[in-house]
Amino acid sequence: MRKTISRRKFLKSSSKIMAAAGLGGCGILLQGCSMRKDFDVVIKSGRILDGLGNEPYEADIGIKGDIIKEIGIIPTSKAKNVIDAQNLAVCPGFIDAHDHTDVQLLVNPKAESSIRQGITTLVSGNCGGTPFPVAEEILDEMKQDLKELYQIDLTWRDINGFFSRLEEKGMALNYSTFIGQGTIRGAAMGFNDRPPTDEEIDKMKLLVAENIEAGALGLSTGLEYAPGSYAGKEEIEELCKVVSRYKGVYATHMRDEGDRLLESMDEAIEAALKTGVSLQISHFKIAYPRNWHKIDAALGKVEEAQAKGVSIFCDRYPYIAGSTGLSYYFPLWARQGTTEEFLARLKNPELENRIQSYLSEQETKLGSWDKVVISSVVSDENKRFEGKSVLQGAKETAKSPFEFMRDILIEEKNRVGMVTFMMSEENLKRILAHPLVGVGTDGSAIAPYGLLRMGKPHPRLYGTFPRVLGKYIREEKIVPLPEMVKKMTSLPAQKFGFTRRGVLKKGYYADVVVFDEGKVIDKATWTEPHQYPEGIEQVVVNGKVVIDGGEHTGNLPGRVLRRKVTA
Repeated sequence: MRKTISRRKFLKSSSKIMAAAGLGGCGILLQGCSMRKDFDVVIKSGRILDGLGNEPYEADIGIKGDIIKEIGIIPTSKAKNVIDAQNLAVCPGFIDAHDHTDVQLLVNPKAESSIRQGITTLVSGNCGGTPFPVAEEILDEMKQDLKELYQIDLTWRDINGFFSRLEEKGMALNYSTFIGQGTIRGAAMGFNDRPPTDEEIDKMKLLVAENIEAGALGLSTGLEYAPGSYAGKEEIEELCKVVSRYKGVYATHMRDEGDRLLESMDEAIEAALKTGVSLQISHFKIAYPRNWHKIDAALGKVEEAQAKGVSIFCDRYPYIAGSTGLSYYFPLWARQGTTEEFLARLKNPELENRIQSYLSEQETKLGSWDKVVISSVVSDENKRFEGKSVLQGAKETAKSPFEFMRDILIEEKNRVGMVTFMMSEENLKRILAHPLVGVGTDGSAIAPYGLLRMGKPHPRLYGTFPRVLGKYIREEKIVPLPEMVKKMTSLPAQKFGFTRRGVLKKGYYADVVVFDEGKVIDKATWTEPHQYPEGIEQVVVNGKVVIDGGEHTGNLPGRVLRRKVTA
């Protein structure tokens, strides 16, 4: 492992070399010699991948404060600290184009699982959900959940309050966020399935505008989740008009990623064509074996949209399983309203046959409930089911899969995570290789210790970016390394409007990753997911070294990246 060399060690080693050479006189270095230190950090002799897709070249990078001041040949004598990057790759910090981190940074601002992958910027607030604005209807429930799960007091009600809380706490990496359409809908009109009034539409549009003006990147939807799913396409288009006016981004977890994938893509692209909004398709996938053949048509729609003038971008994680809440497999009509209302429907014997019939349809798509694994629960009593499939849980409790799923959701108050195996490896490689697809964890910043060590989460939370670099670039060679680095850095930076980030260039912010091309790989597995990757040697955020020799320094130089309003 290569460690950052401190100024003192560097000066001591320099004096020994000079003394051995008979030069003797520079012992004055140890006495505070007047030699000027032009750079706080110099990354020496690295193989530079600039983030623009160009061929790598060897050079040094000089950092002063939070800015890259020089790229070229830099004498180590000009550096306070030196990172020896010989035989290592050096590239811009990775941008997680689809993230769900928010309150986790208040629990553990070191952002361990993310920063150790080389992620220096999070794009959060996806799939229609954000911790702001807080609807009065769920205020008490949210307070209770935050206290019980994370030992956090709810002290904010809007985006400004949440940003202030993050900045007071500090964080290891940069944070940006969308505003969630489902959250806004709940705040404006409640959580039930009904069309909005004109006044409620106006309120939602105002909330979108207020949040973007406060720094949100744009709007995200989770159209497979309540209450966002209850919005019709006209309602979504009205909100996209506001986003477009501010030149923001519309990121959508589409209405369906399986049987009605192509129709859902049409809906998203039509919204962009009608409103001019910049479009991002979240965790672009083709779910369930009976739909895998749609890959050509799906990629074709992305390319056709671009040809028609749509600014379109997609993100994807490098695994064939997805992850979300177990309630995903229950009908939308049952999930409407508050958590208590959902649980009341699960307990209602008059609705049992109707719900069970719906779950039978989901099982047909999956092939078997052994494809769904319980990843997290809250109660100690049900911890024994973490890492086990629904089918295993049903057998152990002598229940049907429906009864097992229903009962554990009730017992856990709908706080049950799952991992679902439903995608094709060949499709995954084609999607990851596409020039309009970036990389996103679809996870959150957690840690293998403390309150954030919950259950058996999807390994993407720890391994996404190293897995892309190791398995799919070094081993599978799906695209050249410079091209993939571009898809992880400058492309998302441009998409989200991150000024002077995503490229190694003089005058740009010093978000930098040093990694070993021959060793980088994910270590997290489905059964043992709480494992850091290998091969990420140094990570620099805003000029400060956060990961050094693969270890966290404790530095918290991250910033909230507010989108600059141009409306």
